[in-house]
Amino acid sequence: MQDLLIYLILGLCVGVMSGFFGIGGGFILTPTLILMGFSPVIAIATSLLYTVATSLSGVVAHFRLNNIKWETSIVIGISGIIATQLAHPFVLLLGKYQLENTVIPLMYIALILYFSISILVSSSSNKEQSISKTKFSYMKIVLIGLFAGFISTVLGVGGGFIIVPLLIGVLAFQPKYAVGTSLLSVLMIVIAGFTTYASTVELDFGVIGSLIVGALIGGQLGARVTNVYEDKQVRHFLAGLYIATGVSLVLKLFNMDLLGLLILFSYCLYMLLHFILHTLKVRLKEKEVS
Repeated sequence: MQDLLIYLILGLCVGVMSGFFGIGGGFILTPTLILMGFSPVIAIATSLLYTVATSLSGVVAHFRLNNIKWETSIVIGISGIIATQLAHPFVLLLGKYQLENTVIPLMYIALILYFSISILVSSSSNKEQSISKTKFSYMKIVLIGLFAGFISTVLGVGGGFIIVPLLIGVLAFQPKYAVGTSLLSVLMIVIAGFTTYASTVELDFGVIGSLIVGALIGGQLGARVTNVYEDKQVRHFLAGLYIATGVSLVLKLFNMDLLGLLILFSYCLYMLLHFILHTLKVRLKEKEVS
């Protein structure tokens, strides 16, 4: 019972991050489960099923806020689904040669390094580029979907941690639209990704159920918090999350799992406290004005 409470709290925290950043949740959950002792394949499958719930919760919240660009989201989602079917055999091959404990963390670290830098150096834009007038623009969207779908299935993430920075950096989406659009694409991708694992691994559905209950609550809260932050703040928080996760995985490669878990937990706790205090501050200012 105590273990399930821990996973409930973990699901709640990751759900808040998912709703705020539009990253589906698996980006945080997969390395956390690996650091907690889960095998990479079990961590991936667990995270994919969990991400179905976080993404669904986030999609509902961002639909209400009108933050979803439907055409872009559907094209990315379909492209991603195609890529998931290519990625699963690759993961099984890694497991066959016992390379998953090294290759998967290294892939995480490389992607995290790239995206944290790209987010920090990207310039803010109040207007989006036109994404529906040229074939070249559609090609960009398709490539984003293919890349996100492959990485989603290999790393057990929703793909949002790839889609969000690419929508911001390549297509000049404002962060709130990148988040909402990403979540719908992620939902499509993770459903397809999980089905490729469902028949090949044994999962602890008690753990997954606890994670999902927390996610359903956290996803709604995180999406609402997005609206009280400026675009620049969202980018900086996301870059910080990438860096903290990357550092924790580097430490895992040196068998320092506990220290890595502590660093990732500390940063997430810092963000949660900031969300609460900043939201209260904004609400108080709104009441004073009214």
